[in-house]
Amino acid sequence: MPARLSNKYAVITAAGQGIGRATALAFAGEGADVLATDINPETLQSLQQECPEISIQQLDVTSSEQVRAFASSVRSPDVLFNCAGYVHQGTILECEESDWDFSMNLNVRGVYLMCRAFLPLMMAETGGSIINMSSVASSIKGVASRCVYGASKAAVLGLTKSVAVDFIDKNIRCNAICPGTVQTPSLDERIRTQGGDEQQARSRFVKRQPLGRVGTAEEIAALAVYLASDESAYTTGTAHIIDGGWSI
Repeated sequence: MPARLSNKYAVITAAGQGIGRATALAFAGEGADVLATDINPETLQSLQQECPEISIQQLDVTSSEQVRAFASSVRSPDVLFNCAGYVHQGTILECEESDWDFSMNLNVRGVYLMCRAFLPLMMAETGGSIINMSSVASSIKGVASRCVYGASKAAVLGLTKSVAVDFIDKNIRCNAICPGTVQTPSLDERIRTQGGDEQQARSRFVKRQPLGRVGTAEEIAALAVYLASDESAYTTGTAHIIDGGWSI
C-alpha cells in the first residue's frame, strides 16, 4: 500500500511534544516531507533525533514578525497543521486579563497569523489542506473551569469555517480537530499543578470519558493524517470530534 502523504510537504506548529509531535512522526511515516516548528528548541532537537528525516525550525506563532519571516523562507506547504495551544484552568472569575490575553493570543491569534501568512502561498500553487486544533471544550461542549480555553477553541471553529467557505474555490480545505482528554505532557502538567493526589486527579479525567480512558496523541495524529491526505478531498469546514464519547 503506498504511503498516504507521499509527495506532500507539511508544516506543523507545536511539534515538539504531545499531539504535534505524534503528528509530525505520523506524517513522516506516511511519506510526507515534514517541517516541524515549536517555540522550544530542546523538544525540536529531541524530535529530530527520533526522526532525522524531519526538518525543524524554532517559531513563536504569536509573533507576527516571526510568522511572516518564516512563511517567506519556506516553500508553499500542501498541509498546514496549526497545533499550538494552551489550556488555562479556571472560571471567568479566576481568569485574569493576562490569562485571557495569553490564551487568545496563542490559541486564536496564532492560528490567524499562520493562516493569513500561508494562504497566499498555498493558493499560488495547487491549494492544500489546513488543519486547526480546536477542542470539544468549545462551542461543542461547556466544560467546567475552562472559560477562556473554551472561548478560544470556539473561536478556532469559527475561523476554520470562515477560511473554508472563503477559499473553497481556491482548492483550499480547512478543517478542525476537536479532541477530548488526551494523554500528553500538557495533561501531566495540569494534573501536577492541581496539587493533591495526582492519581485521584488523573482518575477524574478518566471518569469523564465514557470509553473509560483518555485518548492518545497517536489517535489524534491518525485523524490528522486523514485530513491531510487526498482521502479527505471532499471534506472541508468540519469540526471532527474525537473524544471517547465525552460530548454524547
